[in-house]
Amino acid sequence: MINYILKHTNLPEKGIKNTIELLKEDCTVPFISRYRKERTGNLDEVQIGQIVTFKTQFEALEKRKKAILKALEEQEVVTSELVQKVNNAPDLTTLEDIYLPYKKSKKTKAEAARNKGLEPLAKIIMAQNATDLEFTVSKYVNNLVENEEDALEGARHIIAEWVNERSDIRNQIRYQLEKFAQITTKVISTKKNDEKAQKFRDYFDWSESLGRCPSHRLLAILRAENEGFIRVKIEVDAERALSKIEDRIIKSNNVCSIQISIAIKDAYKRLLYPSLSNERLKLAKEKADESAILVFSKNLKQLLLGSPLGEKRILAIDPGFRTGCKMVCLSAQGDLEHNETIYPHAPQNDSSGAIKKISSLADAYKIEAIAIGNGTASRETEQLVKRVHFKNEIEVFVVSEAGASIYSASKIAREEFPNYDVTVRGAVSIGRRLADPLAELVKIDAKSIGVGQYQHDVDQTKLQNSLDTVVESCVNFVGVNINTASTSLLSYVSGIGPKLAENIVTYRNENGPFKSRIAIKKVPRLGGKAFEQGAAFLRIKNAKNPLDDSAIHPESYAIAEKMAKDKGVAIENLIGDKKELDAINLSKYISDSVGLLTLKDIIKELEKPGLDIREKAKVFTFNQNIKSITDLREGQLLPGIVNNITNFGCFVDVGIKESGLIHVSNLADTFVKDVNEHVSLQQQIIVKVLEVDVPRKRIQLALHN
Repeated sequence: MINYILKHTNLPEKGIKNTIELLKEDCTVPFISRYRKERTGNLDEVQIGQIVTFKTQFEALEKRKKAILKALEEQEVVTSELVQKVNNAPDLTTLEDIYLPYKKSKKTKAEAARNKGLEPLAKIIMAQNATDLEFTVSKYVNNLVENEEDALEGARHIIAEWVNERSDIRNQIRYQLEKFAQITTKVISTKKNDEKAQKFRDYFDWSESLGRCPSHRLLAILRAENEGFIRVKIEVDAERALSKIEDRIIKSNNVCSIQISIAIKDAYKRLLYPSLSNERLKLAKEKADESAILVFSKNLKQLLLGSPLGEKRILAIDPGFRTGCKMVCLSAQGDLEHNETIYPHAPQNDSSGAIKKISSLADAYKIEAIAIGNGTASRETEQLVKRVHFKNEIEVFVVSEAGASIYSASKIAREEFPNYDVTVRGAVSIGRRLADPLAELVKIDAKSIGVGQYQHDVDQTKLQNSLDTVVESCVNFVGVNINTASTSLLSYVSGIGPKLAENIVTYRNENGPFKSRIAIKKVPRLGGKAFEQGAAFLRIKNAKNPLDDSAIHPESYAIAEKMAKDKGVAIENLIGDKKELDAINLSKYISDSVGLLTLKDIIKELEKPGLDIREKAKVFTFNQNIKSITDLREGQLLPGIVNNITNFGCFVDVGIKESGLIHVSNLADTFVKDVNEHVSLQQQIIVKVLEVDVPRKRIQLALHN
């Protein structure tokens, strides 16, 4: 396993070996990267994630090898040479090629020919030295073989199978497909004018190199095919491919070589090309999936680590026209204190009543900030709120609603608010997102947050695993207040999981807030391992021991306390004293189990324990004169917020229903390799309007520097 991982990464052998040992001890990736730096050689989460990926791949390969060896034993065809080949196979493709000759179906044309006794004839032809093939063939005519042509056809089917099973030939065709394959599309004539097909019209008659086809285009083409609008083909120069095969097999120029040439054409058309072109498309799709999943994961991470407003009393509004605007008042801890509906917009148009109600609720519940969902009627509601004269200064924020409707109808929302309908739950979610995006967004299926490309077309298992990893990483990076966190948030803490998260919340409800980290051990079924993995990521505000609200692991408390003792001060007096902390000689605290990396982390945390590393939320204002796509003009400069990032550019909310696209070519004057290097999700930017296509509702923008 270590050799396999070494071959696929540039990581140090010792770090790989120790990481595998830690994984076998049921340690989590966040725990290993944060608290076992000495053992891993300071590998970060990404590098440890690579080790996990290739460890899983290796285990899958080994499992398949065992299954194949068992199948070969059952067929009684095992030889030491074959066992060695199987055991030395470096990947699944090579392994399946080795197994291919033994994986026969009884219904193949070659098997039918063998049953007629034609394999010896096939061997004679392949030897290419028969002097009188016509006479030789006549010997194989019997009650099962009607005539000489029947015999030759059967022999060719066997030869075609041999050609198909040769790994060198398969690899040659793979090379041809990898280097020269074209993906071509044709519209299905009966669907050409279908309204739903129009978004794929660029691919009604398309052709390009499969190897150069960008991930987003390939996924779009495959979606169009799945929806029945186009046909997709993978094409390669068949003549060149056939000549490469013939060069490897045909060594003569006689009647035998003619038969072999016919068999090769059959093998290529019937067996090799269909199988290997599908394999090539599958590999291209897997690569496109990986690219799309990476984009989604980066976006999700940026969204989850979005700026929180913090513990503030919030009035949240889920805006609407006919159905009104649902309003909720939330405490600083996010508890629902009041809800009601106002109707300031058409058809009711009760704006004066709405203004009075917002003003009175702001006074009654001592509101410090207002969160407005960015969906239907958002701009109109924002303008209404700005007409309200508040007694105190109240900041107004527009908050992304993506996925709020999914949350409001979910089991989690029903359990949180069993006595309220979906509209109230949705408004609560909008308000809580402003206070802490991470704590609220973990309750929603990440695929529903809408920050990716073609997320429903990619491998769903790989997508889910990747997104779960991102959420786990973000939650543990920020840390969790154990006395206010929901079950959903706690379930992502290292070593905790859904069941223990439920137990923590139940214990908290029955016994009151946790006073110390050590008290966490009283939670039913939370054993030593779970405590070791999770304790440092769980924070306790205003605890007796100030280290309980830090990222310092309880196993290192003694070191921090010794530092304070050596300085002659209490630990609470050492915390935040940068001058004293900088003066500590760390080398005197190094031991067999604790190295300089851990000691530096302890000092860094003592400087600002429990600090939220995220930036605070900032108010943003759109151009108030832009209310719809028809208000846009080429050359305008507008403020906007990046609301999605893809491989081909980013989408920007400029305050109207339609988001504009900054194509990758309009992000910078130089070549853009990674969109994330130029913009980030929720970033506030200035854009220039390049083109407005009102009928197609498309807006082309450029990043204005």
